[in-house]
Amino acid sequence: MEGLSAETWNSIVASFPASHILQSWEWGQIKSRFGWEAGYLLWQNNGKELKLVQQLPLARDAVAGAALVLCRTLSLGRNLFPVKVMYVPKGPLLQDWDNDQWRRQVLMDLRTFAHDQGAIFIKIDPDIRMGTGIPDSDQDLPDSLGQSLVIDLTSSGWCFSPDQIQFRNTVMVNLESPEAELLQRMKQKTRYNIRLAERKGVSIRIGSTSDIPLLYRMYAETSQRDGFVIREAAYYHTVWETFIRAGFAEPLIAVVDDEPVAGLIIFYFAHKAWYFYGMSLPIHRDKMPNYLLQWEALRRAKLAGCLEYDLWGAPDDFQPDDPLWGVYRFKEGLGGEVVRTVGAWDLPLRPRYYQLYSRILPHLLDWMRYCGKKRTRRDASVSNLIIQFVDK
Repeated sequence: MEGLSAETWNSIVASFPASHILQSWEWGQIKSRFGWEAGYLLWQNNGKELKLVQQLPLARDAVAGAALVLCRTLSLGRNLFPVKVMYVPKGPLLQDWDNDQWRRQVLMDLRTFAHDQGAIFIKIDPDIRMGTGIPDSDQDLPDSLGQSLVIDLTSSGWCFSPDQIQFRNTVMVNLESPEAELLQRMKQKTRYNIRLAERKGVSIRIGSTSDIPLLYRMYAETSQRDGFVIREAAYYHTVWETFIRAGFAEPLIAVVDDEPVAGLIIFYFAHKAWYFYGMSLPIHRDKMPNYLLQWEALRRAKLAGCLEYDLWGAPDDFQPDDPLWGVYRFKEGLGGEVVRTVGAWDLPLRPRYYQLYSRILPHLLDWMRYCGKKRTRRDASVSNLIIQFVDK
């Protein structure tokens, strides 16, 4: 879009009630370095209806909708069977999701945009709540907005995606209370472990871009220990460095006797904070460094003016056999509330190609996970050798 800059886009995105850092300018630029094309769409309210804007400037109070759209062409080697796919991460954004006319107009414009670009489907993932609390529990509170959005999506040809890129459920900590109240809302065991870490000599330091190799080494070791797949080192170096340099992220590193033992990276945008990445080493785990890290992250987020802290990820099924159950119990102890969103939805524009893509994708992901595990083991081994060499 003509006249668009990082500052202008981020300022617009931050003005939306369901704003998300994955709709930021930086996220679009990061993905552009890894095979995606970033498009930036804006809708103007002219007093009667919404219309896509072709160029700036645009009066701030006239901006009614926005969407960072990622586009990628995929093929089965050497341009065999190329297909174009589109994804709107944690978007689109609307100033008033309750406005049925606006909502339907944005969905229709996204359909037209994807069709004109030749995409076989477009995926959206608006950060709109379906409800709070664990389903079918005393805390279960449905949200009428999310439910009406699902009705609109279903009736206009969208389908709940089998490929949920982001977590559909999460745990959110409200930061508007004083620190003493934040502590009081936590589980007793969590408060105990925070104090235990302090008594055992764990300290927290604020990291910088120079700590990225250390953070990745710990992240690679964590992935091997806990059995999840991560991307190549260059991807995380790019993501972390980009957001740190933009002032939207900072690493926190737990230290025992001057030795790093755990870390996390907290992200800030539009008065919200996110915990996307956590990492640790097997040493000194009995000193509970991860509890003190999260407490410091909460305090840092509050100090930065954030009103809520998204702990990023909770089970789809709140049962002990869910892979995220243990992680959820840890996050639950921090005094957060379960938030359930509408999740990702796909609009098939070329149904036969979309069905073929959907059948192939699980096998492709399995292969990528297999390759990812081998790469992570290699990267972790190389990182350890480098660090040992430097230490000597």
